[in-house]
Amino acid sequence: MRARGGFFNHNLHALRIVEQFEQRYLDFPGLNLTFEVREGIIKHSRDYSAAEFPQLREYLLDRRPPLEAQLIDWGDEIAYNTADLDDAREAGLLDLAALQEEVSFFREVYEEVGASHLGARGKLKFNEALKRMLDSLATDLIETTQQRVLASGVSSTQEIRSAPKRFAGFSDSAAARNAALKRFLFAHIYNHPAITEDRDRSVQCLEELFAYYLATHGSMPAFYEERAQAEPRHIIVCDYIAGMTDQFLLRQHHEHFGNAVRSTTATQD
Repeated sequence: MRARGGFFNHNLHALRIVEQFEQRYLDFPGLNLTFEVREGIIKHSRDYSAAEFPQLREYLLDRRPPLEAQLIDWGDEIAYNTADLDDAREAGLLDLAALQEEVSFFREVYEEVGASHLGARGKLKFNEALKRMLDSLATDLIETTQQRVLASGVSSTQEIRSAPKRFAGFSDSAAARNAALKRFLFAHIYNHPAITEDRDRSVQCLEELFAYYLATHGSMPAFYEERAQAEPRHIIVCDYIAGMTDQFLLRQHHEHFGNAVRSTTATQD
């Protein structure tokens, strides 16, 4: 996309899907979503400058999003980190001893589970420890956010919007525990050779498919080909590929190029 003067942004693409791409009604494009939901799609994980993104001016870029939107990114992070540990274990990539040594948060919870469930199966002990980690982080997020709101004295969404910074987040201690978990995931899982080799092959598949659809008219489903008549083709190709699951992308690559590629198990968005 950059080579053609464009770019890909996850939040902006999600907004494009719900405001323009989905066709559900005769009278207008997109879905019939509230302003707050669409604002949350844009602002849940970062702030945008009105000068840099003038097309987003209507989304009150100089103000904070509501609490619901602020919480989304943190909830996402908790879900990703714990799910990726679980996926890594299922894929045989997780060194449980290293996890206990480097992430004291997990070690403490895992030892608690072991002490109260003597003789339990290892997989079930791991599941219980993971559940308790998730519960601890989610509870801290809820309680810390609530404490910050109460301490600030705000009493309305408008006051939350006008606050100098966002309220949602972890306490210092929970932030440290979460950071340790993220460091472990990057060091041992996301950069594991089995993952990086797979990821490199998948990126190559994506790049080759992008070039193929861009150069080959009639190669995408009819709906996308029709849209490519009204908008630059590279944008519609991006729309098509961005909507693919990992497995569908690999199947499409195999169909057009003939070489199968394995997909990764643990991923970080």
